[in-house]
Amino acid sequence: MSTETTPPLRADARRNRDRIINAARTAFAERGPEVPMEEIARCAGVGTGTLYRRFPDRESLVRAVGLDSFGRVLDEVREIADREPDPWRALTEFMLTATDIGVVIRLSLHSPRARAVLAGDPELNRVRDELLSIMDRLVRSAQESGALRADVGSGDIAMVLSIVMQGVRNVSDDVRRDAPARYLTLILDGLQAKPGTPLPGRPVGPEDIALAKDYTEG
Repeated sequence: MSTETTPPLRADARRNRDRIINAARTAFAERGPEVPMEEIARCAGVGTGTLYRRFPDRESLVRAVGLDSFGRVLDEVREIADREPDPWRALTEFMLTATDIGVVIRLSLHSPRARAVLAGDPELNRVRDELLSIMDRLVRSAQESGALRADVGSGDIAMVLSIVMQGVRNVSDDVRRDAPARYLTLILDGLQAKPGTPLPGRPVGPEDIALAKDYTEG
């Protein structure tokens, strides 16, 4: 049975593609998905013709940024899960390094068109589901070790990330840059297993949330 494959990009074409995606990620994170395509090309150091050959419309560029961002986070969480034997440290390191999720969250919040692209893409959904599965294992391991409070689920962690990574406005650049790590550190103290106020409701599991889909539908 024959299978259709995409031919590999030449080295220069791959470099241009990576530069475009990196420039778009920065522009989308700072200003939303309606940044002019010509401006993204200029920031990437390529011509508009090069950009449109790789990404013929805005939707294809949004999809590429979303998939690349989730892929980066998935690579990070795989590496952390394999390397870090301490369950609590593995979970906290993942949460503090998962900043690439932020651009997907901001895209989904700022643009119904971007939200539809991200929520409806099968490949992005596959990566998201694998990310949630590994995150669920990290949460369960941290709970079994006694480090993480028992009344939270991996869906709670995903929603905490989505809230923190939305970013803050009307503050200085240095405050905006440090805000995700600063407030995640505060939240992590509240996630530790120790006497405290019981949480209302039940733990939110991976079946309750889809990181690039369900939380954007409201």
